[in-house]
Amino acid sequence: MAKESSFDVVSTVDMQEVDNAFGQAKRELAQRYDLKDSGAEISLDKGGRKIVVSAPADFVAKQVIDVLASKLIRRGIDLNSLKWGDPVAAAGQSVRQTADIVEGIDKETASKINKDIKAQKLKVKVTIEGDKLRVSSASRDTLQEVIAFLKGNDYGQPLQYVNYR
Repeated sequence: MAKESSFDVVSTVDMQEVDNAFGQAKRELAQRYDLKDSGAEISLDKGGRKIVVSAPADFVAKQVIDVLASKLIRRGIDLNSLKWGDPVAAAGQSVRQTADIVEGIDKETASKINKDIKAQKLKVKVTIEGDKLRVSSASRDTLQEVIAFLKGNDYGQPLQYVNYR
C-alpha cells in the first residue's frame, strides 16, 4: 500500500505584520494634512485581536480604515481576515468601529469546506482537527486538485495550505 500524503488547511494571521501595518497607519494619520487634527484615532489590542477606529464622523472613519487597509495589503495581510462591525455612535457626533482579527477555521466553515471537498468525489480523506482540516490521500496529484479547488472558492476568510508531505 502506498504511503499517504497529506496537508493541513489553516487560517492564520501574522500578528507582527498586523502590528507593523498598524504602526505605519498610525504614523500616516499623524502626518496627513486632512487627518492630522481631525481627532481620528486607531488602536490595536493584540491580546483581544481587535482594531478600534474612533473618528469624529463616519466619512473620516472610512478614510482611516482605507489607510489601514492599504498598509495591511502592502504587508501581505488578507483583508478577509478582518471582520468589521457596524459603526457605533460614541460621545457627541463621533463614531467608533471595531474589527475582529479572525484566526482559525470555525466549525461551520470547516464543515462547509469538508462538504465541498466530498462533493468533488475525489479519493481523499478529510478530518477536522480543532481549528484546522487535514486532507490526506494516496495520490499527491489528487491533493493538488483539492488545493486548486479550495483556492477557487471563497469561504470568507483567507486559507493557507501547510505541512504538505
